[in-house]
Amino acid sequence: MPAPRRFPLVLIGAFLALYLVWGSTYLFIRIGVESWPPMLMAGVRFVIAGSLLYGFMRWRGAPAPTWVQWRAAGAVGFLLLSCGNGAVTVAEHAGVASGVAALAVATVPLFTLLFGLMFGYRNSTLEWAGIALGLLGIALLNLGSNLQASPMGAALLIFAAASWAFGSVWSKRLPMPQGPMASAAQMLVGGAVLLVGSLLSGERMTHMPTVAGWGALAYLVFFGSILAFSAYLYLLKHVRPAAATSYAYVNPAVAVLLGIAFAGEHIGAEECVAMAVIIGAVVLIGLPQWRKAPPATGETCK
Repeated sequence: MPAPRRFPLVLIGAFLALYLVWGSTYLFIRIGVESWPPMLMAGVRFVIAGSLLYGFMRWRGAPAPTWVQWRAAGAVGFLLLSCGNGAVTVAEHAGVASGVAALAVATVPLFTLLFGLMFGYRNSTLEWAGIALGLLGIALLNLGSNLQASPMGAALLIFAAASWAFGSVWSKRLPMPQGPMASAAQMLVGGAVLLVGSLLSGERMTHMPTVAGWGALAYLVFFGSILAFSAYLYLLKHVRPAAATSYAYVNPAVAVLLGIAFAGEHIGAEECVAMAVIIGAVVLIGLPQWRKAPPATGETCK
């Protein structure tokens, strides 16, 4: 008799966390930057989340990162969090709709394939087709009224997606700390850089954040940074890589719907077409991964 499947409810919960929580972070960033300076909010978010996760891992007995590991995690944290998430936060503060921001960030798999060429990876015909379709989607997205009204926001979002992709590819060749300790170190360094950037750019708190602003920060710390990341790690160990990264298909739709329902955002026809094209491109890129066999029990997908 085949062994019963283990913890199906945990798997379902992990997927829901990834789809709904990460999809909703764009709305909560939008709410937060209404009463927080953008880089200050992002920096506080990651320093708090990183400190909590670091303390928890040390309490569980995880070794402290070595200097070499801190340096590697710091470089990746700078690219993913300081440049990637920080640029998204600044773009939303500049007026870009949260749903459009999520859609732009959905192009990360395209940039990942392109940067992979620098490290010797080779793309299949299907992946090249996905890249071409995704570039078309980016062009359509920039024709929409949201990014037309904020050229700086458009540039920041493309920069954010490219930074996140390059950091993700490069991290596979760096001596990172093990498990969640890598994320804790990345958040601590990335958050500290954002706080320095906030200070140097002249950001100032002109008034105390509203209740909604504090609530948005708390949500981003505990749900967006700690819970969703833990769910992502769990899925990487128990499902195929393409399934774990399938949030890239779902997050834009979740963010768009939440932005329309709770923030009064308007998404034009150009953005709707761009969404279909970009999600189609990400699906094309993911198809070769779905065809691969899942890793053996106990192995970690990389």
